[in-house]
Amino acid sequence: MDEDVVGIAESLFEEAMQTNERRLLVLAGDRERGYDALESILETLPVPITATTLVGPDDRLRCEQLSQTNASELLGTTRDVVILDAHAGLQPNALGKVVGTVDGGGLLIMLTPPLEAWPDRHGAFDESLAVSPFSPSDVTGRFRRRLVETLRAHRGIGIVDLERDRIDADGLMNPAPRLCDEQAAPSLEAPTNAQFPADVYDACLTADQIDAVAAFESLLTATDDGTGDDGPRAVVLEADRGRGKSSAAGLAAGAFAADGIDVLVTAPRSRNAAELFDRAVELCDRLDCDATVDTSRLETDSEGSIYFFEPAVAVDRLEAADVVIVDEAAALPVSVLESLLSADCVAFATTIHGYEGAGRGFSVRFRERLAESDHTVTDRTLVEPVRYAAGDPVEVWAFRALLLDARPPVDSLVEDATPDSVQYRRLEPARLLEDEPLLREAFGLLVLAHYRTEPNDLARLLDAPNLEARALVYDGHVVSVALLAREGDLPPETRAMMYEGGRVRGNMLPDVLTSQLRDETAGEPAGLRVVRIATHHAARSRGLGSCLLECVREEFDSSVDWLGTGFGATPGLLAFWRENGYRTVHVSTTRNDASGEYSALMLAPTSDAGQDLHDRHADWFARRFSALCTDALDDLEPDVARAVLRSVDTDVDDRELTAHEWRLVAGAAYGPGLFDVDPGPFRRLVVRYFLEDPAEIELTARKERLLVMRALQAREWEQVADRLAYHSTTQCMRALGEAVIPLVDYYGSAAALEVRERFTE
Repeated sequence: MDEDVVGIAESLFEEAMQTNERRLLVLAGDRERGYDALESILETLPVPITATTLVGPDDRLRCEQLSQTNASELLGTTRDVVILDAHAGLQPNALGKVVGTVDGGGLLIMLTPPLEAWPDRHGAFDESLAVSPFSPSDVTGRFRRRLVETLRAHRGIGIVDLERDRIDADGLMNPAPRLCDEQAAPSLEAPTNAQFPADVYDACLTADQIDAVAAFESLLTATDDGTGDDGPRAVVLEADRGRGKSSAAGLAAGAFAADGIDVLVTAPRSRNAAELFDRAVELCDRLDCDATVDTSRLETDSEGSIYFFEPAVAVDRLEAADVVIVDEAAALPVSVLESLLSADCVAFATTIHGYEGAGRGFSVRFRERLAESDHTVTDRTLVEPVRYAAGDPVEVWAFRALLLDARPPVDSLVEDATPDSVQYRRLEPARLLEDEPLLREAFGLLVLAHYRTEPNDLARLLDAPNLEARALVYDGHVVSVALLAREGDLPPETRAMMYEGGRVRGNMLPDVLTSQLRDETAGEPAGLRVVRIATHHAARSRGLGSCLLECVREEFDSSVDWLGTGFGATPGLLAFWRENGYRTVHVSTTRNDASGEYSALMLAPTSDAGQDLHDRHADWFARRFSALCTDALDDLEPDVARAVLRSVDTDVDDRELTAHEWRLVAGAAYGPGLFDVDPGPFRRLVVRYFLEDPAEIELTARKERLLVMRALQAREWEQVADRLAYHSTTQCMRALGEAVIPLVDYYGSAAALEVRERFTE
């Protein structure tokens, strides 16, 4: 049998080499027999051990070994053979990263339990889905069942049943269609009036790469004086894995360095930028440009350079670089990407369709920030594969297995949807497994509309026992979808463990309210958290999202104590949830790595127990917010702070200002008094104003931002004046007094009104 297995591996590898495609070999059965077969395969294939990687829990082979959790280290690299050991469990995110690493002519080998039994085998990833009060036995195997079905159905996949000593599929495509259809390669030409040397474009392998490299020329005019003739410039390259985006960035970087330009390169890890450096070095050789090279540095005889720095270091080195190139950008936190926008000439190269395992932070959140910046943006998307041939069967399989290319329905099918014309529908996991179009529409909507949706979420949708999915359907098509998680209803021993510092997976709201905010009873009421909600872009602004939330409330109103949500806080999202009856009870004290924003937690009570939970946390939050604003939240965007306070439902601070404090406040508003003497009373008054939001007080958004930045966040006068475009700090100070006047008029005590009368007579 070992000879047969080696023979199949050799045949698959040979066919992959001939077609410049990849092939997949599944060794299903006993783990030890799988490794024995692997040893024989690796001894036979003409692949150096340095081009082979094992992704699994144990260092069982002589090659590089990584755990599935660390599979991100493979981003930006290529391998001839990659082995994925799935016996102890399979992380969908890791599978996506591993597939994208295999080069054209390469082989992906999966070690799995027997395929018939694999769906019912529970592993480490299942344990992460078994949130309290559920156990791993409650986690279904639908994701693995679907995965097995795709393995059996797709071409280019060999399957060996080690238990029965038989070959279920040889995976050969005898011959691949392109072997029978030899066509002349299209001619590639440099763009007219190209600024880079012709050799740069001669090194490109596809027309897409030429267009991508040409896009970098837009940065040339902005490198002479560091500011650019036409303002800051940015280039964005997007592509699936294997399209040559890193190579294109490397060619551009090499051209810059050869021209005496200093280039700073950053990526999640140095190995992610290896391809970029390799292409830059090759180009310098082609240009006869002498270069000194090591693993993270290239210096040319024309005094140009390419330096790699880790992202945290790169942010502090931007001023020393003429051009900044960010590779695998989607794998970086949005907050880091925003910091890199301080560079006047910057390029972002990123993988789409979820291979980066970082969700949609780049395409959803960061692209919004980029559009709002001063940068003139040049976009390019690379479609034609470089590392392997178009139509590669392993890519086709991976896209289907992980729904990497899932899309919501086309616009025309749902553009007429209204709350009155849709149906509320429960998306049962078993039904989703049987209805591929429905699954693709629902998951595709989540992927495109939310920055955190990733391949792991597909398994959660199909298998997690604490999750529910609901949708609004128009003429059979998903137009709005919500992913819901049951939380709370925890036993006393679990709540005590959380209070003492333990973590409980899948109970985000109770966990934060208990462990951070010291409320041991927070996990007792039963709740339902809205994890994701998304509405088709062709039918937005019609109330469909609100309609879906109302349907969810009606369905679960009697079975839970509260509805809740948590998200990266923006004024628009806070307003949306506020309009739907949710109220803020907490804002995180650190920014979310993926969104770059502070997270807001909101509750909508549905019972007396839920109301009690909400009321005490809303009160505590209102009391601590002004202190947070001068500490952890001193950089919170003023518009977010305004929206946060307006979304809090609680009585105002019951500590009424004393007569002396009112004289201080009124004196700054109407007389010669100074805010800086005692900011405390001003802060309490400003918090009260935003909490109550009285219609009788009309303040401009600029003045409200001034109240937040100076009264609540205690930012320096100079910073506030500059941010809000006041001509001087003196004008800014006067504006603060003017902003306080209507607050004194509305809230002021007799002592305050006496001061007003004295200075207005």
